[in-house]
Amino acid sequence: MGRRPPPRALAALTAVLCALVLAGCGARLGEDGRIGVVYMDAQGFYAGVRQGMQDYADGSGRELQLLELNARGDASEESTFVDIASSADVDALVLSPVSATASIPAVRLAHESGVPVVCYNTCIEDEAAREYVTSYILGDPHEFGRLLGEAAADHFESEGVDDPAIAVLNCEFVEVCVQRREGFEEALFDRLPAAEIVANQEGATIDEAVDVGERLLTAHPDLDAFYGEAGGATMGAVRAVTNRGLAGEVVVFGSDMSTDAARALADHRILKANVDISGTAVGLLAGETVQRIIAGQAPEEFITPAPIDLYTTPEDGREWLQAHPDGIP
Repeated sequence: MGRRPPPRALAALTAVLCALVLAGCGARLGEDGRIGVVYMDAQGFYAGVRQGMQDYADGSGRELQLLELNARGDASEESTFVDIASSADVDALVLSPVSATASIPAVRLAHESGVPVVCYNTCIEDEAAREYVTSYILGDPHEFGRLLGEAAADHFESEGVDDPAIAVLNCEFVEVCVQRREGFEEALFDRLPAAEIVANQEGATIDEAVDVGERLLTAHPDLDAFYGEAGGATMGAVRAVTNRGLAGEVVVFGSDMSTDAARALADHRILKANVDISGTAVGLLAGETVQRIIAGQAPEEFITPAPIDLYTTPEDGREWLQAHPDGIP
């Protein structure tokens, strides 16, 4: 007896099969292309990617159908969906792989099945990606971190602090977060060579980051700042500082905009700067890239750059809230 697909992947299978039946009965939906899309999560950045993909499909003037899965960080869910989508002959697959290594077999299967693969945000290891992936939509993670490092240096110089002690709350189980930190450190140390990274611990989710952040505040009573490599790390750091009554004494430099992050930036006592790649913008880029691929126009470059935005003032926070009333970045 074969392995039974996980429940969410089984639901995705139903969607794919239904799409094929509808297409065979002459329905227009999907006649210009069916695109398999995998999101690593349903919130924050990935909610924005989904919105961008849907906006592109709705506004393209074509009958495109999106067959979607929230993998919830589960490589087995991702693999099963990719297997199903490849067998169902979708026209393209868009995904942010759960793992640079564990996701390689699924991406290879799609490629060998003749399904073009577009990565966004994360991808498989570079050598395999160059072989099996058609295009990679990426906001340069080194530049992402460098912009925030410059903002941190600006803040400490304005405060007359030339040797800040900074703790990192990381998401370095994915390579892009390592590169974010490298860019941050490069910019910071170039301007403030006496600065010190006193700790670097994982804290990718808010709850995890609050716990780790409070322990680091205890272990390093002279801490000046946190650097949050992702959205959960950022807001966890803000909450840890708030919980300890250290607003105004310990500051945070963060990543990935959200309603909570924009509110914290508008308040500006703790969160001093936030850098972001809009999920909606990435989703629109993914839609445009896939449509060119479906039309037989191979991308000129392997990497399609996504725009990076830096927010540093209370006004930036308030403007973001006005521009994103639904909270989708």
